[in-house]
Formats: sequence, C-alpha cells, structure tokens
Amino acid sequence: MNILLLGSGGREHTLAWKIAQSKQLTRLFIAPGNAGTALCGTNVDIDTLDFASIKTFVLDNNINMLVVGPEVPLVEGIHDYFLNDDTLKHIPVIGPQKKGAMLEGSKDFSKAFMMRHNIPTAAYKTFTKDTISDGVVFINSLKAPYVLKADGLAAGKGVIITDSSLEAVNVLNAMLADEMFGKASSRVVIEEYLHGIELSVFVATDGNSYKILPVAKDYKRIGEGDTGPNTGGMGSVSHVPFADAEFMKKVEDRIIIPTVEGLKQDKIPYKGFIFIGLMNVEGNPFVIEYNARLGDPETESVVPRIKSDIIDLFKGIANNNLHETVLEIDDRYAACVMMVANGYPDSYEKGNTISNLEMVKDSLVFHAGTKNDSNGNVITNGGRVIAVTSFGDTIEEALATSYKSVDIIDYKGKFFRRDIGKDLLK
Repeated sequence: MNILLLGSGGREHTLAWKIAQSKQLTRLFIAPGNAGTALCGTNVDIDTLDFASIKTFVLDNNINMLVVGPEVPLVEGIHDYFLNDDTLKHIPVIGPQKKGAMLEGSKDFSKAFMMRHNIPTAAYKTFTKDTISDGVVFINSLKAPYVLKADGLAAGKGVIITDSSLEAVNVLNAMLADEMFGKASSRVVIEEYLHGIELSVFVATDGNSYKILPVAKDYKRIGEGDTGPNTGGMGSVSHVPFADAEFMKKVEDRIIIPTVEGLKQDKIPYKGFIFIGLMNVEGNPFVIEYNARLGDPETESVVPRIKSDIIDLFKGIANNNLHETVLEIDDRYAACVMMVANGYPDSYEKGNTISNLEMVKDSLVFHAGTKNDSNGNVITNGGRVIAVTSFGDTIEEALATSYKSVDIIDYKGKFFRRDIGKDLLK
C-alpha cells in the first residue's frame, strides 16, 4: 500500500514512524515533512493546501490512501476535493469532510452542536464586531476568570483566559475590532470558566462505530506551573491517572456516543479522528473543544502506545468496518517533553544546528520543527523543535527517561518545561 501523509510537525513524524512499521506498507510519502519524517519515508515538497499538486502526485505515484495530519487542509475541504474528483474519489482520505471539520473550524459551530445534542459543556455566547457592547454586558454577567475564544483556526493560540473583566473587555475589542487573530476572530465565543483538570480523549470513527484511543494530558502554557502564554503544547502524558474506568464510562456515555450519534443525526459524514478536549469537573466530564484530527503533542505520547497495526485502524475507518478492527494498547505510561526555540511562542530563531540526536538511546525522538540544511545537518525550523517520548512502568520513570534524553540533545536557544506531568504525581 502506498500512503501519502500530509503535514510537517511532531504529530506527522509520530504517525510516519508508526505507519512505517506496518507490513502492509509499500511506500510512505510525507508532504512536506521534516528532517524526522525523512527517516520514515520520502519527503515531498508540496504545500498541504496545494490540492492540485497533491492530486497530481497522488495519481503519478499510485497512492492508495491519504492521511491528513493538520487541521487546515481538512477545514479547507481536502476530503471533499477528493470525493468530487472522478480520478480521486476511490482513494480513501483519513480525516473528515469540511462539514465535519467545522467541529474544529468554528467554535460557535461546535458549541451549538454540543448544545443541540445535550453534550455537557460550558455556557457561552458568540459575538461579532457589531455586538461588542452585548459582549461587554455578557462579560460583566460572568464570574472571573473569563474565557474568550477566536471562532476560527488560530494555530492553537486563539484562547485568552484572564481574571480581569477590564482585560477581558480589552481582549474582546482587540479580537473583534482590531482583528487580533485576523479572520479567525471575526467572531468571538465567550464562555464560563470551568474549574477542574484537563485531559484529551481521542476517538477514531468511521461515522458509525468508534474506537477510543489512549487518553492523554497536555501542557499548553510556555512556563512552569502553567504560567505564561498558550503554546501549541509543551508536552504530554498518557495514561491519565484520574481517567479511570468509572470516569471513562461517563465520557463514553455522555460525550463520545452523543457526539458520534449527533453527527449521524445532523447528516455530517465523518471518517477520521475526533479529539475531545475535556475538563474533569468534580468527577464529571465537560467538553472544552473538539479538534478534527489528532492533537499535538498528545499524538507523541498516544500513538506510541498503540501496539496494533495503525493501517488496520485506517482501513477500518475507510471501509466502514472499524468495529471489526482490533486495537491493542501498551499498558505502560508514555511521557513526551517538547523542546522549543527560545522566544517561542513569540518571535524565535530558526536555522540553529541540532546536535547529539544520535546519542539518544532510551527514548523516541520525534521531530516537530526541523529540516536538513544543504550539508545534511538537522537544524531548527519552527517554534516547537523536538518532542522526546519515553515509556515507563510509572509516570515518574517515563518522565525521568525523557528528561535524561532532553538533556543530551542540544541546540542554541534550547528551552523546555521541567514540570511536565508533575501535577499528576500529587
């Protein structure tokens, strides 16, 4: 089987690493990929939004399946593009059509979906440039902290949480009037703050049946103790100790089943992954957000725990027989620590040489923002640079191994959090 994987981050290197292990694979191509994905298959210099070039490559290279890593091609309709083309429609796409991808593409759409299908979530209202004054009234009706979310895609950075009502009003104006996040904040969702512990639940679905993947907890803030601005994610841990059988039964009954059934009721076809960002509020799960793909950096701790062939999972999604697929999970803990560029998530340097990668023996090293220079050296090429994942019989053991490996890898401006997973040890 020839597979084309779209994307260039740590999630895509992890998927490429897992796909490459399958005996069903003939050739793996990654567009555009990074220095790490090049170790698993062949990188192809095609933009993930250049659908015409993707079509040409797919047909010229006898591609049998397209796996979409990032959200933007899904929200822009790559699955629909394949279905609407007679030469492509027989090729399965792992990732929802545009309508389903709106669960991530529009916060207002996803909140309305949750309300419609009685899926527990925070109370909310949506505002535009013309209703800023109503937004101010709504902010003043809430208790602190205040949560403001850009309606559209903002690369994981479109959520502002503040304890100050004055700052919340200023942020609302900045988002709507000053286009703080461009078109993404042409509408803003304001919602009540949920007090609890976050976790990420991943579901594979063929639109009828579903499989629950390992759960994870990620760490979004740049600073230790969950301080500073939001990032794309500074690390992740899987298992999550509080997500026991009783809690996960609530998640399945109150959230996963109503989500899959709700998509069917709304006639929204969905073949791919649903990321459900949850808050555990005194033992009860509430949905914070949906994503229409696997999360990053959760993928780097979730996918390594999948022992079975991931192509079988993809085929189950594509062929509407996911319920027949066997999903084997490693019982060990996995802990991922993200190494980033100094200055991230604001301005940061690129092009710094990364050394000692070959000296890491006890961990998995997934490239996020890297590329090869003209001399073949691996250099930094993004804010999040390298994800280091390790297994352990306990969280402590997995984390200790990851941090040992992080200390080995070096580049100018190297930065990481030293408290990933520490909150779960209390």
